Amino acid sequence: MEPIYIADYNYPLPDERIAKYPLAERDHSKLLVYKPDNGQCAKGIVTEDKFYNVGDYIADGSLLVYNNTRVIQARLEFHKRRASAGEDAMQGQGARIEVFCLEPLAPHDYQLSLGSTTGCTWKCMIGNAKKWKDGPIELSIANGSKPITLRAYKGETIGNAYSVRFEWDGENISFAEILDAIGELPIPPYLNRKTEESDKTTYQTVYSRIKGSVAAPTAGLHFTEKVLDDLRNRGIETDEVTLHVGAGTFLPVKTADANEHTMHTEIIAVPRETIVNVLAHLGRIVAVGTTSMRTLESLYFMGCKKAASVAQFDPYEQEFGLSAQEALQSLLDWMDATGQETLHAETQIMIKPGYQFHIVDQLITNFHQPQSTLLLLVSAFVDGDWKTIYDYALSHDFRFLSYGDSSILTRRK
Repeated sequence: MEPIYIADYNYPLPDERIAKYPLAERDHSKLLVYKPDNGQCAKGIVTEDKFYNVGDYIADGSLLVYNNTRVIQARLEFHKRRASAGEDAMQGQGARIEVFCLEPLAPHDYQLSLGSTTGCTWKCMIGNAKKWKDGPIELSIANGSKPITLRAYKGETIGNAYSVRFEWDGENISFAEILDAIGELPIPPYLNRKTEESDKTTYQTVYSRIKGSVAAPTAGLHFTEKVLDDLRNRGIETDEVTLHVGAGTFLPVKTADANEHTMHTEIIAVPRETIVNVLAHLGRIVAVGTTSMRTLESLYFMGCKKAASVAQFDPYEQEFGLSAQEALQSLLDWMDATGQETLHAETQIMIKPGYQFHIVDQLITNFHQPQSTLLLLVSAFVDGDWKTIYDYALSHDFRFLSYGDSSILTRRK
């Protein structure tokens, strides 16, 4: 496998270009428009507009696919009970311990775990873990006249994380309701600020509905109901998939050769009727964000393998030989044979330069961090012409990262 030197995917990103807050009106962000040159030039053509005009750059009869995941208030702040007055400098409280819920372990299904009213176990990152040696830590939750106590028990290590068992003594209150009551929305670390009340609205897409992510699919933050209505009035259909975004989306590539980076695994769910819809619109598929892109492209390999998982290097280690149409039909046949109305699966797919796209024709996405796997994905989609896009954005006052501006990219065929 040819090395991919991550140093080649660097660019200067001053802190002042990182959008710390969203615009007052979601759909008024700037929109960079990239199209490949139809001639022999390797570089594409870049123009700009406002996001509310995004429909001008999508062909009628296209299918726009977005990620309907909803960010949960996954960060919990506990304080260990003080054993003595001198144990900790904090008056009246022991050491602060932060528990950041990443993904459910038992029940493993997001909806079952979030809906549990008895207890659940999650993979969590723990801040100040050395102070939590044994026994439970507790949090009190106001619940009318009868407060509820949430207890957390630290279990085995899982890489740089831990399994944590949560139990509570209230009846008919779900873990999702507990997180809503006392959890904190985990905004991206590069914003360098605390979560504010406004983030609970602005860091969710207008179509978010399936709880489970610890980071927003931020390409979708620009959409409003007005924009979606405009697209449908133009004859552009919309559909949805679910990929619960994990904290791994923020992990930098620390290896000199990006091929040596380990991609995080994420959970996806795609209804059968969505796969049928994608099959009917092949050649006119628009992915909203890298999460939708990873989900849609993973469907191709799941159809080829007749399996509900995609490994990091599946796209590069063998020739599957099926067309996109054949692969999606194979996936549908396999789901029918196994009685699946919704495909529940895992993907570790790494889309990097050299990847052959099978499903997606256009990508709506924000501007990503230097030396990130997301920038590698963009580079793959535009045949290596990412610098044309980012040089334009940097020189034309575009805002970067999660709360920043948007782009719509068309791949060469």
